[in-house]
Amino acid sequence: MSRINMKNWISQVIQSKERMAIPIMTYPGIELTGKSVYEAVTNGKVHFEAIKALYDQYPSAATTVIMDLTVEAEAFGASITFPENEVPSVTCRLVTDYESVKALEIPDLGKGRIAEYLKANELTAEYVRDRPVFAGCIGPYSLAGRLFDMTEIMIAIYTEPETVELLLTKCTEFITSYCRALKSVGVNGVVMAEPASGLLSNDDCSSYSSVYIKKIVDAVQDETFSVILHNCGNGGHCTKAMLETGAASYHFGNKINMIDALRECPSDVLVMGNLDPVGVFKMGTVEEIREATLNLLQKTSEYDNFVLSSGCDIPPEVPVGNIESFYNALNEYNKKN
Repeated sequence: MSRINMKNWISQVIQSKERMAIPIMTYPGIELTGKSVYEAVTNGKVHFEAIKALYDQYPSAATTVIMDLTVEAEAFGASITFPENEVPSVTCRLVTDYESVKALEIPDLGKGRIAEYLKANELTAEYVRDRPVFAGCIGPYSLAGRLFDMTEIMIAIYTEPETVELLLTKCTEFITSYCRALKSVGVNGVVMAEPASGLLSNDDCSSYSSVYIKKIVDAVQDETFSVILHNCGNGGHCTKAMLETGAASYHFGNKINMIDALRECPSDVLVMGNLDPVGVFKMGTVEEIREATLNLLQKTSEYDNFVLSSGCDIPPEVPVGNIESFYNALNEYNKKN
């Protein structure tokens, strides 16, 4: 494992003359190893081999683990569907009212696939020694939405806020425990995916997401472990609330104007994003990816804290040539600047 001082690493990235890239990307590695998505999300060794394949082939400034937003929900007892080569999904709500939320037990880390994800992270931390390794986890509001139903929780924050607050408290306690376990196996941080909070106003995002994320950040973030808050649902309306969390870095989706996000964020935190993972990486041509990458790099050139990335997790079945075009464009930009 590599105990990198993350505060120093962030400072070095900001001071670097070369632009760096950290795409949220693991699924293409599964294809490189000839395995299925199902195998990777259920077996920590297969998961690690996919990450290793990407690490060995591409020059990302950090290594990321699968962004699977069903792992924590499954640990609570939610039913999950597992397509062979698609991302898993929650099939139905687990809790429906205050009494069912009150009865909901906070799971231990032996439930569901948590152990397999800890194994994947530990193996990656042991193998990758020259750059940070970022685990993945879900944010508290997004987890609560999967347990309560996303439409229902949007209504419940107004009709029965005490139910939502209790559920969020339980989700936060579990995510904190999970992040502590991830930290203990040697990874250098976690990309916390909180896309559902992008459906909220800034004030509601603050009350039902950021307050709880800050508790997690305060519990686990230090010089050796950074929280990177990802919100691909934010179109620019709740960036202020995101910043209230105190996360070390922020990752934005392709819905937002990246310049607006950079203007709003402090200059001493990393701001990552935001090429469309489907419209650009998966559906674009090699030349379209080159143009989109260079265009984003040019637009963000005056912001030293910008890190080139995908707007969200790069999905399965992205052509290898498209990924290579992304990195080639980055190299092209760095040689000219």
